[in-house]
Amino acid sequence: MAERPATLQFYFDFISSNAYLAWAELPRLRATYGIEIEPVPTLFAGFLEAYGQLGPAEIPRKALWMARNNLRKANMLGLRLRPPAFHPFNPLLSLRVCSLSMPDLQRNQLIDALFRAVWSDGLHVSEPEVVARIIDNIGAPGREWVEAALSTETKQKLRQQTDDAIAHGAFGVPSMRVGDEIFWGYDDFPYLENFLAGKDTLDPEEWKLWVTRGHKSSAMRRAVRDRS
Repeated sequence: MAERPATLQFYFDFISSNAYLAWAELPRLRATYGIEIEPVPTLFAGFLEAYGQLGPAEIPRKALWMARNNLRKANMLGLRLRPPAFHPFNPLLSLRVCSLSMPDLQRNQLIDALFRAVWSDGLHVSEPEVVARIIDNIGAPGREWVEAALSTETKQKLRQQTDDAIAHGAFGVPSMRVGDEIFWGYDDFPYLENFLAGKDTLDPEEWKLWVTRGHKSSAMRRAVRDRS
């Protein structure tokens, strides 16, 4: 068996409640499998634009189903999950702040605080004053970091992180990348854990069939209703 990579890249956006659930589980994976976690802020809207998709919040029935589904998951994890102040909302400021240069421990504290602010405390992290106060609460200079997050360099860094995630095969949040493998969403954690434990259930020979045959469609989806 090939040696397992020592780092897991966690691609996330605060707009995703599933990312909040996944973030809460990552410390257990670190402790169990000895893998380092590298959180990478990415813009979910960038994924949607790149792949021509709608977000769950843009499909009302899907949004309601996900809310019920995630409440079940949160209760199993012992997490408090509350509706955010607004959804969807603009996550750019919070993502850019987390992209600033800082010690790993401090970044983890900030990400944790921002996730809880959105999904537990109902705070609107699009507002600079709110984000500055959250930063202050972890012992860092709130106003200074908010100003730094507005720099051209930091804006470009977030764009690059999103582009890099797409280049590595990610198409949504949360995504967990281990080497060349992408695991998508909180529901992929059982498969991620099997992989980390060296017990991946994927049969390489069966996978070759999907790769060599490619995707050849015999029909295309067409509109069947008058949406006017």
